[in-house]
Amino acid sequence: MNSDFVKGVVVPILTPIDGSEKIDEAAMRRMVNYVIQGGVDGILLYGSNGEFFAIDDDGEFERGIDIALSEIKGRVPLYAGIGSITTRKCIIRAERAAEKGVQAISILQPMFLSPRDDNLYDHFAAIAGSVRDLPVLLYNNPRAGYGISPALTARLNRDIDNIVGVKDSSGNMNILAEYVRLTEGTGFKVLAGKDTLIFASLAQGAVGCVATTANFVPALVVDIYRRYMAGDMDGARKAQFRLTPIRLAMDLADFPAGTKDMANLMGLNAGPPYLPNKSATGSTLEQMRAVLKESGLL
Repeated sequence: MNSDFVKGVVVPILTPIDGSEKIDEAAMRRMVNYVIQGGVDGILLYGSNGEFFAIDDDGEFERGIDIALSEIKGRVPLYAGIGSITTRKCIIRAERAAEKGVQAISILQPMFLSPRDDNLYDHFAAIAGSVRDLPVLLYNNPRAGYGISPALTARLNRDIDNIVGVKDSSGNMNILAEYVRLTEGTGFKVLAGKDTLIFASLAQGAVGCVATTANFVPALVVDIYRRYMAGDMDGARKAQFRLTPIRLAMDLADFPAGTKDMANLMGLNAGPPYLPNKSATGSTLEQMRAVLKESGLL
């Protein structure tokens, strides 16, 4: 299973929508070109900040993939996020994504539930088994209410050929380091999922990051990675410190609407979030604007 492309800066791209909460094709195409021009190494469609939970099963899931692939034109790999709760629905979406031609999928642990490790193993194994020719990344997100343990991750890596990596959004460096340690030498790829910890994660052995701030400041996020890989540790650290307050300011807004708020402030016309979330207004938006100004971005 070739997973050499799983590295660098992957952006969980925003899902721009129109007044009917359908994907705004023109805006999506603009976003794709903006992040590629900013230097990203991959695009993740339907991540948390892509509001995967709001994407309908009426053809909208497939339509978004078609739009993204046709605009990417092979310039960077496209990952598709799979975040349904049941194994059956995840398999359906994984198979549809594979048929459309994505280069990899990312599977979030089921939210709301609290499965034991053996059941979670079977869940991931079944989905990966439905798309055996496609690289699969696990997605460890603490918003699910529990984590994908390093021990379970190492077991899946050992047993399932196409489970090739994990995106870790735990924010816990002990967990990320254990992902790296327990899979070392196997080719398993660990990606940082916390924008504030990209530099630290690379130092622990991560091969890149999935960074939502790359939606609106892709060049800055890419700068952290490129400088680190070139051996410019001080430059990479300084770039991280420039990014950190920008990412922290997003927490002032509703999750995950803060990414669209920042993109809109940057003039990217990303539009509103899916309801019930709403765009930031008033003092919240002004505080976010102030951080961008202090960072020299406005």
